[in-house]
Amino acid sequence: MNFNKKKRNYLIPSVAIFCILYIISAMRPNGTEIHFTPEWTEDIHHIQKAAPGDKRIPYRLSNNIGYFTEEGKIDSCIDFPFKSAISSKWYCTYLQNNTNTEFFLPDGTKAGEIPETGFPFIDDERIYVMLPGGTSFSKLDAEGKRQWVFENYSPITAFSSSKGGTVAGYADGSIISFDREGKISQKFNPGGSDIEVILGADISEDGNMIACVSGQNNQRFVVAERNSGHSRIIFHEYLGNQLNRQTLVKFTRNSDFVYYNFKGGLGIVNLFNSATKKIPISGKILQIEFSDDDKLVFVLSRDNSVFTVTVLEKNTHQMASFNFKGESSFIQTKGNSLFIGRDNKISRISITRK
Repeated sequence: MNFNKKKRNYLIPSVAIFCILYIISAMRPNGTEIHFTPEWTEDIHHIQKAAPGDKRIPYRLSNNIGYFTEEGKIDSCIDFPFKSAISSKWYCTYLQNNTNTEFFLPDGTKAGEIPETGFPFIDDERIYVMLPGGTSFSKLDAEGKRQWVFENYSPITAFSSSKGGTVAGYADGSIISFDREGKISQKFNPGGSDIEVILGADISEDGNMIACVSGQNNQRFVVAERNSGHSRIIFHEYLGNQLNRQTLVKFTRNSDFVYYNFKGGLGIVNLFNSATKKIPISGKILQIEFSDDDKLVFVLSRDNSVFTVTVLEKNTHQMASFNFKGESSFIQTKGNSLFIGRDNKISRISITRK
């Protein structure tokens, strides 16, 4: 392995040790290995503007957001005083009492303006605004104009979206999904718990399935699919160790599997045969990302000041993990690379099979 000594920092040694140990343990019967090789590390304040045509990858670390390239150029580093929203398509920063929010393309060009009071939420190529009161939200177009709005009386406690639709979970225990035009596609209360509240939710890429962690006292994980205008529960299980906070739920891109964070680890459900697996992980799961070929899953978790990256193969097989200390972190995948952010540094690790 070759390391750029000029750019290496204390994140790299732990990653390097992981790579060495992993290559030893990742031998396959057919002789192939998966190699994780550190490529570079950059400080987010070392700005090098991206060249025209370069793909910009978004990041958020502490109170900074911006974009970087696969080659290690930090294209931007934007400080935000209160909140921010960012994706590969747009970004914005805003204050607590904002009534009008400008949003921008990755290169800094103004893309539009949101003439609404509330907190913007940008998810990939979708823009929403969480409206005052915390019970309602609106969906906007690429210029910031309102497309549709949904008003409710109960506070939103979980929210997610995909190309196929939007899902919102509420403090009263109801979960509602919407198609791309804002029409309700599913609406029900999972129930089964003494206190009904939705703590985490996601919607499949085609919009046909929703999943959630719901309730306190007899907390459970539920997956439902749209069936002739009704919701049909296709999986549910009670969780022995329950959470009392918001949590992460995420479908794979092809909706074959769904992941969720329970108290003490990562739950995995195979949606073809309802097989389940639980992997112990300490702390809170912050992100779940997939390699471009969907063969590897990367899970970022935090337990106090220790961040852990857990690597899964074939959706359920835990291959390895490594950890590092920090105050903030993120992971991103692109091509054959895993990008890891820690505090004010971003590192690239290339992934190859030989």
